[in-house]
Amino acid sequence: MGVSTSAPDKGIAVVTVDFPPVNALPVRGWYDLAAAVRAAGADPEVRCVVLTAEGRGFNAGVDIKEIQRTAGHDALLGANHGCYEAFAAVYECEVPVVAAVHGFCLGGGIGLVGNADAIVASEDATFGLPELDRGALGAATHLARLVPQQLMRALYYTSRTVTAEELHRHGSVWRVVPRERLLDAALELAREIAAKDGRLIRLAKEAINGIDPVDVRRSYRFEQGFTFEANLSGVADRVRDAFGRAGTDARDLTVDTDKEQQS
Repeated sequence: MGVSTSAPDKGIAVVTVDFPPVNALPVRGWYDLAAAVRAAGADPEVRCVVLTAEGRGFNAGVDIKEIQRTAGHDALLGANHGCYEAFAAVYECEVPVVAAVHGFCLGGGIGLVGNADAIVASEDATFGLPELDRGALGAATHLARLVPQQLMRALYYTSRTVTAEELHRHGSVWRVVPRERLLDAALELAREIAAKDGRLIRLAKEAINGIDPVDVRRSYRFEQGFTFEANLSGVADRVRDAFGRAGTDARDLTVDTDKEQQS
């Protein structure tokens, strides 16, 4: 359990996240993920990083139980800072990052894939921000990198999810494959990238980040301030409590994963 790094092919590092049952990361997990991605990108032998996960889904966001059982705001602040560092580590990785996504990709998962250079997804993958249902705000910055503006807003306000195939039609998912083919497909793309000159691919990553029209660090940090305001005002606890009492809504996988996380 935790974050591990392997090297299945020359020039490729695979960073794998494994926090059962649903990959809802505790504060330490976000920092460990950030450190692993940064270390992989700093390795002069690595030309591409693949970010993947074990278990039922790619990522279910932060560990809400950790926040609920911790007095004061330390866990909330830790999750905020940890997510900020993990998202930035993916975006600022010195080499391209390919996200291999299966199952659910929710909340913080959107922050990870929205900052990746490419996304390969399994046919069962779904993407969304259930933040408003959980008394939180954030990662609209990253969802906006996956879908057009009005669709991002509708998804954000409703907490609905979209499928991998829908994102493929929007151009934000490179390829959709059967689940058993996911890692192979991600590695195929990674090998093609890793075949380039190592110095040149690093210059290319830096150049592309440099022309990005959105400062993702500043944009996400702005959003985080509203999450903390929602907690200080008490509205976050009220919404989370109401959500917990509402029971399972079969329309949305986010509810099922959250209930399992809190059981």
